[in-house]
Amino acid sequence: MIVVGSITGNTNTVGGGAVWPKASLGEFEGMSQMIEGGQEIPMIDGKDFNGAKAYKDSKLCNMQTILQLHERYHKSTGITFSTMYPGCIAESQLFREKRGWFRWFFPIFMKYVTGGYVSEPEAGERLAQCVWDERCKESGKYWSWNGGAKQVGAYSTSKGYVAGAGGGGGGTESLFSNDPSAEVQNQVKASKMFELSTQLTGAKWPTQA
Repeated sequence: MIVVGSITGNTNTVGGGAVWPKASLGEFEGMSQMIEGGQEIPMIDGKDFNGAKAYKDSKLCNMQTILQLHERYHKSTGITFSTMYPGCIAESQLFREKRGWFRWFFPIFMKYVTGGYVSEPEAGERLAQCVWDERCKESGKYWSWNGGAKQVGAYSTSKGYVAGAGGGGGGTESLFSNDPSAEVQNQVKASKMFELSTQLTGAKWPTQA
């Protein structure tokens, strides 16, 4: 089982830790209010809606969910649970509501300044690699390519592309197990998120072995 994560949900990266707003779930005030009061709350932390933060928070929850599934069900089922960051797909519909100049400029910026750009086909290839690559049989991992996206990329004359920012050009051999942020790995908060989400969605989980 593979769930797509993102550096934006990881505060230990440039995109997640240096670009406002940062992902944070607070004390799950919004989720708790929805359960207790049955009202629609737009943000997990109970605050006013912010589209960028909502996206980042969702990725944080995605990555926590995979770690929770790994802890709860990997040993009893043998299922491999993993998450991955394919790179910044700067020309996707994710930016459809941004202004025209931003949609034109952002891919150029990601290609030639940060090195984080990845095309949609390459992103798909990376997702597929998590299925076929023998290295990805290890459960509970967060897979990345071509650097950890923890610093701005730099052009490598030896490699012939901008490297070091989790972008394109590295090929299948540049796969590595990345480090989720401290908040992603916070088992107390991740467990609470999992339980509250289960209540909100009515999901049914098998009894743990």
